[in-house]
Amino acid sequence: MNQSTLIEIFETIPVLLFAFVAHEWGHAYAALKQGDPTAYNAGRLTFNPLVHIDPFRTILIPTILLALGGVAVGGAKPCPVNPSLYRNYKRGDIIVNLAGVSMNLLVAIASTILFFGVGLLGQALPGADNVLTVVQDMLELSVTYNLLLLFLNVLPIPGFDGAHVLMHYFPPKVASFYRQAEPLSLFFLFALISFAGGAFSMLITPAFVLRDLFMHPVLPFALGIQ
Repeated sequence: MNQSTLIEIFETIPVLLFAFVAHEWGHAYAALKQGDPTAYNAGRLTFNPLVHIDPFRTILIPTILLALGGVAVGGAKPCPVNPSLYRNYKRGDIIVNLAGVSMNLLVAIASTILFFGVGLLGQALPGADNVLTVVQDMLELSVTYNLLLLFLNVLPIPGFDGAHVLMHYFPPKVASFYRQAEPLSLFFLFALISFAGGAFSMLITPAFVLRDLFMHPVLPFALGIQ
């Protein structure tokens, strides 16, 4: 493993961790607002990463994928919810499942704004270029990975947020299959990546298109560009 790969891992893992935590916090907050205190009672309505980390999904899988030169995917411990406690089951379930990706969108927007702010700070403090350039690198990664998580999670893969929303509109037999297949969500994702890489790339292309739209106006403020 070369030095640039190690640097990429050390910059990416904290960014991914915050993206995962923000996503699960969104689910927990929305569930509480819809009448379900399960996640709140489990201590998941917090940005403390320790309560959200799943060693396999949060650390091991992303690190291995980065070491192999790929795009890091993974997740945190699923947020525990009890949809039967929602004041309106269908409406509440849709809101809670969309809350995670909504948080990822908000983090991507905030990261873009901070990228711009750090660029202005770097122009005012040229001696801090080295440190601030690393901060900008991580903020750009934050935009990329939060948008990637957004588009990955709305895919109609069993266990993903998009599938949870669509199950309300599926025929009963299809919805039942999706519910039974939820524990295999990561298997379906890696099967898609491994055996239908072209289709997977096409499905996540909008994430990178949107990333470019976010970053284009602020790139003139990127430090280290002459």
